[in-house]
Amino acid sequence: MLTAIKGYYENGRIVMNEKAPVDSKTDVIITFLTDDDKKGIKRIPGGLKGKYPSPTILMSRWTT
Repeated sequence: MLTAIKGYYENGRIVMNEKAPVDSKTDVIITFLTDDDKKGIKRIPGGLKGKYPSPTILMSRWTT
């Protein structure tokens, strides 16, 4: 099940606007929605290419 809950990050804490729909320990993915244009940071498409191993390379490590 994938569920999105809006919230905010402040003083080192993530605060959700509603209760999480789970009762036990669960993996989460957190995406920070920053406005980089206001900070003068330019994103370059493919800017991380070659800096991290591809999923194919990682999978081959697990299967050998």
